[in-house]
Amino acid sequence: MAAGGDRGWQQQACGHDSYRSPLASRYASPEMCFVFSDRYKFRTWRQLWLWLAEAEQTLGLPITDEQIQEMKSNLDNIDFKMAADEEKQLRHDVMAHVHTFGHCCPKAAGIIHLGATSCYVGDNTDLIILRNAFDLLLPKLARVISRLADFAKERADLPTLGFTHFQPAQLTTVGKRCCLWIQDLCMDLQNLKRVREDLRFRGVKGTTGTQASFLQLFEGNDEKVEQLDKMVTEKAGFKRAFIITGQTYTRKVDIEVLSVLASLGASVHKICTDIRLLANLKEMEEPFEKQQIGSSAMPYKRNPMRSERCCSLARHLMALIMDPLQTASVQWFERTLDDSANRRICLAEAFLTADTILNTLQNISEGLVVYPKVIERRIRQELPFMATENIIMAMVKAGGNRQDCHEKIRVLSQQAAAVVKQEGGDNDLIERILADAYFSPIHSQLEHLLDPSSFTGRASQQVQRFLEEEVYPLLKPYESVMKVKAELCL
Repeated sequence: MAAGGDRGWQQQACGHDSYRSPLASRYASPEMCFVFSDRYKFRTWRQLWLWLAEAEQTLGLPITDEQIQEMKSNLDNIDFKMAADEEKQLRHDVMAHVHTFGHCCPKAAGIIHLGATSCYVGDNTDLIILRNAFDLLLPKLARVISRLADFAKERADLPTLGFTHFQPAQLTTVGKRCCLWIQDLCMDLQNLKRVREDLRFRGVKGTTGTQASFLQLFEGNDEKVEQLDKMVTEKAGFKRAFIITGQTYTRKVDIEVLSVLASLGASVHKICTDIRLLANLKEMEEPFEKQQIGSSAMPYKRNPMRSERCCSLARHLMALIMDPLQTASVQWFERTLDDSANRRICLAEAFLTADTILNTLQNISEGLVVYPKVIERRIRQELPFMATENIIMAMVKAGGNRQDCHEKIRVLSQQAAAVVKQEGGDNDLIERILADAYFSPIHSQLEHLLDPSSFTGRASQQVQRFLEEEVYPLLKPYESVMKVKAELCL
């Protein structure tokens, strides 16, 4: 291969002989990969040129119906090799595609890109892609929330040991803990929807955003330039366009977009970390297929590989926010081109990564396995200590002295703790209380005092209210897509 590489050779190289991003080749869905594909991008460029020509014709510029029809007929007729050869000569991607489009539209060649700058197709296409990528993510996130809501509802009453600092704390329920995950994802759903709806079209603005070229085309007719901008914006399906731009739309938009995706990454990382920790405790597991192998060396292992994948990719997604932050901060005056190469990578990778973790988390949430007996055993190990205050209160009600009772419980608790920590035995505090005549007035109450459901507070009611008042209304717009199952690429 020639020094510096040969673009044509690279494009024809087999996928096994050249690097491909694992996000596209291994993880992300075909529909998300297509939105960020060259075909979709350059087809959208041609569509934008067509919309511009149609609007310019409507407003009186000498563009014929024949030219419009020729452009329409060749929207999908893209010669990628010709475009690559043109770009190699011109070192300008937009002009390479202007020439390539003009080659298959010889009658329209002279009016393609009329009055526009490169960012007319570049930035407007990016905005269309961002909007459409959000439209793919939103129902996927809604489905994850829906699956977890079903899980939480079914297990709203199942007591489990709570953890603070990953140390045993008061009991909660499996469903209530799941609602902690759901609440974060609901915030993400609202944030993604807000940013998607806030997207504005760059529109028809010219080289530095002043619309000077279009004002010249329409011989100083301010109203027609305004109409042109509005018409193309509506053709692209946007409700609003920026009034103020430089050569590009403000790169603060990219910060907003990647901020909400990074925040989603944080939510997923927390959820999947919890699942991994619970898998270690053997209380909960992600789906494990019949022929799945957990370890090449240890055949008994059931590693939480899906949750680990989510955490791994979520870290990447969270880190990507630094790209648009730095890019926006160094955009000199009306624009500098040092944004371009960076944005080609970070915008696509952010959405492909978000797509992957949502597909994977939906797969996890559709097959979560809970082991109630393991949960019950862990509760039995810790509940006697947690029940000591209730035991003291019951003794006082039976006529005992609070301080005397407290001291006896303290001594017995230390003895039971020594058995657990130093001897590796089970927590025998209740047996010690039953063997102590001092506590005979409440021996018959101990079973009731140790009922796990009496330690979960209003967890069950909170789950029901949360789902009914906050979750289900939020999911209502996505009801038609709720039955779609998650499919993992690998």
